Amino acid sequence: MRRLGLGLLVVVVLVAAGGLAALAFGQGDIVPIKISAKVKVTPNKAGTPRHPQGVKIDVRANIDIPSDYDPPLAQTVDVWFPKGGLYNGAKYPTCSEAAMAHRGVGVCPKGSIMGSGRAKARADTVFSYPKITVVNGGAHKVYFYVVLQVPARVAEPLAADVIKLNGNPRWSYRLHVKIPRNLQIVAGIPLRYDSMHLVTGRGDWLATTSCPSDHRWRYHAEASFDTGQVVKYDGSVACRS
Repeated sequence: MRRLGLGLLVVVVLVAAGGLAALAFGQGDIVPIKISAKVKVTPNKAGTPRHPQGVKIDVRANIDIPSDYDPPLAQTVDVWFPKGGLYNGAKYPTCSEAAMAHRGVGVCPKGSIMGSGRAKARADTVFSYPKITVVNGGAHKVYFYVVLQVPARVAEPLAADVIKLNGNPRWSYRLHVKIPRNLQIVAGIPLRYDSMHLVTGRGDWLATTSCPSDHRWRYHAEASFDTGQVVKYDGSVACRS
């Protein structure tokens, strides 16, 4: 069983936003990105190692990039997540990246679909509404299948690697995503994301086993951009034992 927790949803928000910015550092021009997010974990009462509690996670985010800036292009996203969560990808049906790339999520087993959501984006002055489907990839993978129709149709699975961090005193796993260029620039136009809403979790695919003494599940994320910036974000969600 893989420890995952809230990091999974942070990846989606970072990918959709092009990066959640609390602070941005880099060699090029800094693009001020503002984010407001609301994360809800149901139930927020943690399970135990012997009796993990399956959860659903609901994320709503609004992203503000000033219109006089070109949106930076995220190249990679990494999320560190704490102990106290379980990712049970090995227990559920999976869908392969190759199958989705050729035939879409309709070919995936029903039991492999773990969530869905939508984003609101702009391609210049035209609005686009990308659809996101969360798909189980097994013990070491999670996929975010993204479909958008405007300004051109793009349908592609975005793979996230689950990496075990042996011996780390704070973080148990890291989620790593490399962002394909065709999900950043469509028909030659960079996408500017405004908002996103996503709900994921099915059975005990995502589960909790403990709540820290400060009653906060914490996570850390970083995104690297083509401008040389590295955006860092720290967040937490209330929990109870």
